[in-house]
Amino acid sequence: MFSGSMVALITPLDEAGEVDYASLASLVEYHIAAGTDAIVAVGTTGESATLTVDEHVKVVLKTLEYAQGRIPVIAGTGANATHEAITFSKLFSGTGVAGCLTVTPYYNKPTQEGLYQHFKAIAEATELPQILYNVPGRTAVDLLPETVARLAKIDNIVGIKDATADLSRVKKTRELCGDEFIQLSGDDATGLDFVAEGGHGVISVTANIAAADMAQMFKLALSGQFEAADEINQRLMPLHKQLFVESNPIPVKWAAHQLGLVSYGTLRLPLTKLSESAQPVVAEALKDANVLL
Repeated sequence: MFSGSMVALITPLDEAGEVDYASLASLVEYHIAAGTDAIVAVGTTGESATLTVDEHVKVVLKTLEYAQGRIPVIAGTGANATHEAITFSKLFSGTGVAGCLTVTPYYNKPTQEGLYQHFKAIAEATELPQILYNVPGRTAVDLLPETVARLAKIDNIVGIKDATADLSRVKKTRELCGDEFIQLSGDDATGLDFVAEGGHGVISVTANIAAADMAQMFKLALSGQFEAADEINQRLMPLHKQLFVESNPIPVKWAAHQLGLVSYGTLRLPLTKLSESAQPVVAEALKDANVLL
């Protein structure tokens, strides 16, 4: 159901810090034209942590509206309180959202049993397909493959976005969960290797600014043409790395603005604009990747 190059879409903000829906519409068109396989709206890269609940819901629904069924839209619905994640999931039921991406609860540091009960409760509260999201570097908790295997037995828990960069987990998760359980990389630098190990695709930050290249790379990879895919990957590697020179989405928003993909590169506090020392680093990566317009 979900595979290939899927973008973790930025949420464009105007000069005053309000959601820039004109730029959002343009971004959706950009990804459709580039061949992006799906859009994840209001995930980590979409600044879910700084949007209000009303903004969160509206951005997802507007993304759906602009997509007009031409590309699947997955809603970020994670929260560190189970009831809040359930509320988000229920709000998107019946809207046309293709599924939900639900991050492990951050700050609380639940046990593996707590993680199991959290995701189980969410899945049982909605009919929407659920993609688990494991990103220990952000949440301070690691969803282990054994817990994923327990969750995979629930019908509408269909896959995982794994941002650990631990490639050994692909095989282990496949052995525990079966070939049908969808595995998506959440780490651009190792995303191609993740697919080579048996993964199904990537939910990508790099795709925000190199959408066509990322779409082509994963089409090649999923058809077994890894040598051709790796040529693209090596060219994009400076971006994969330097888009994290400061906290995501700071660098990618700056890059999107430089490329004219959004009208402004505004972020909300506590996120601040890309530092002057980091700007030439990201600019050089754009140039090396041949995406600087």
